[in-house]
Amino acid sequence: MEKNFLEEALIEAEKASKLGEVPVGAVLVKDGQIIARAFNRKELFNDCTAHAEVLAIKEASQKLKNWRLNDCEMYVTLEPCPMCASVIAASRIKRIYIGTFDPIMGACGSVINLLQNDYLNYNIDVKWMYSENCSSIITNFFRKIR
Repeated sequence: MEKNFLEEALIEAEKASKLGEVPVGAVLVKDGQIIARAFNRKELFNDCTAHAEVLAIKEASQKLKNWRLNDCEMYVTLEPCPMCASVIAASRIKRIYIGTFDPIMGACGSVINLLQNDYLNYNIDVKWMYSENCSSIITNFFRKIR
């Protein structure tokens, strides 16, 4: 089941790529059902906060009429940046599944770890899925634009 949700996040990332956005996708799951999905829209919205994770959290919060997403899990194609990791922690998501690491901005363990940090009182369950598809979509995107 986990892999299917990561594949759904990858579909979102592909939408971003087609629009020239950094190809990151996220889905939020509650009780085995997708309740929100999003992809990066920074360029489209001219908004530096329009990351897939933040947009999915906003959608889920509106749908559930609650900012606390305690019973939700997130599937995301790329390790969240510090901003997104902070929003994930603040929303109280219980678990996050990550498709590939971000060696430059990763905030879930590869560069820094904001989600499992005793100083910040956060301990969100982080599951690394290491998907070749998640790695290649981001690598190929940056190869094309450089």
